[in-house]
Amino acid sequence: MCVSIQNDNQPKISVIIPVYNAGKYLDRCISSVVNQSYKNLEIVLVDDGSNDNSGNICDKWKGIDSRIQVIHKKNEGPGVARNEGLKIIKGGEICYIC
Repeated sequence: MCVSIQNDNQPKISVIIPVYNAGKYLDRCISSVVNQSYKNLEIVLVDDGSNDNSGNICDKWKGIDSRIQVIHKKNEGPGVARNEGLKIIKGGEICYIC
């Protein structure tokens, strides 16, 4: 399990990633966010009813990095998925990976 060292002087940034059938690219996407030099992140993966292995990949990453949270929901589109992520974030700054 990866544990990040956070500097309290840096604002927490919430990164919301809506996911739908992105299994082919998802590991690379999540890895790029996790490996940023800026570490005061919370990462919310919203599995929007994927029918490939995306949900399993999200759960795998949740077990690897304590900054990651996963929401599994029925497919309603990326806008709804982003809004679901907004409901649980705690960071003061928000960004989306589309």
